[in-house]
Amino acid sequence: MLAILQLLGIGTGKKMTAGQLAEALEVHVWTVYRDIDALCASGVPVVADAGPGGGYRLLPRFTAVPLFFRSRGANGARPCSCFRT
Repeated sequence: MLAILQLLGIGTGKKMTAGQLAEALEVHVWTVYRDIDALCASGVPVVADAGPGGGYRLLPRFTAVPLFFRSRGANGARPCSCFRT
């Protein structure tokens, strides 16, 4: 699902069809539909534009925080992933 967010380009308004997303992710189109539905259910503002020239896009107000880290933040989070419960 994070790959879908990256492909849609957070804050860019980029639009892609389910077929384009499925091809880029090398999955079935139904997997894209399921993942888009899960993103919407979790509060991610995904908009579906119907008809010719339609596709999925993110609303401009959506920000990546705290879903993504810059390289510096990822390096800081890496030691935390070593602990097991």
